[in-house]
Amino acid sequence: MTSASGQQGSFITFEGIDGSGKSTQVHRLADHLRARGHDVVITREPGGSPGAEEIRALVLQGDPDRWSAETEILLFTAARRDHMERLIGPALAAGKTVICDRFADSTRMYQGLSRGDLRAVVDQLHSLMIGREPDLTVLIDMDPATGLERALARQTADERFEAFGAGLQQAMRAGFLALAEEFRDRFRVVDGGRDIDTVAADIAAIADNALA
Repeated sequence: MTSASGQQGSFITFEGIDGSGKSTQVHRLADHLRARGHDVVITREPGGSPGAEEIRALVLQGDPDRWSAETEILLFTAARRDHMERLIGPALAAGKTVICDRFADSTRMYQGLSRGDLRAVVDQLHSLMIGREPDLTVLIDMDPATGLERALARQTADERFEAFGAGLQQAMRAGFLALAEEFRDRFRVVDGGRDIDTVAADIAAIADNALA
């Protein structure tokens, strides 16, 4: 989809293990791009639209084993479809820059690998129901132990995946780095172990180059 002027917006996603600083850097990049004249929409997954937020509550609250991996894949895909229809698609069609905290790559990792060898199922559903990859994916790489410590310190009620522990964090870091190799055309890996300003400056430079 394109806007009336024919200008298609840009779709940027952030990925990384829990506690890697994605949310902070999403807002830092949005501020940077707005200062450069971009019309920016910030969103997140799971969620981002009213229907998707309802599904988020179903998935992230409660016991970690509440849903099977297969059920979670279906729920996340349904949430993403609504998110695309209601928010991301229209914003891109209007020529806006959409920055999303997590997208399909998180489903490829969390449900496709950590909870069963279901990566092919995730990709098939994504191709059938979503059909869109980001233009740029920023992967904030972080030491798993440090990331888990940060995530647990947040004490948020709905982030239940931290309950899977350090083993999941380590597997996810390896999985995200493998995805970055698989999708080299859109992934950029940033060292998240440095101070916030340094990380933000690197991400801003990456985005400026991608949007040029």
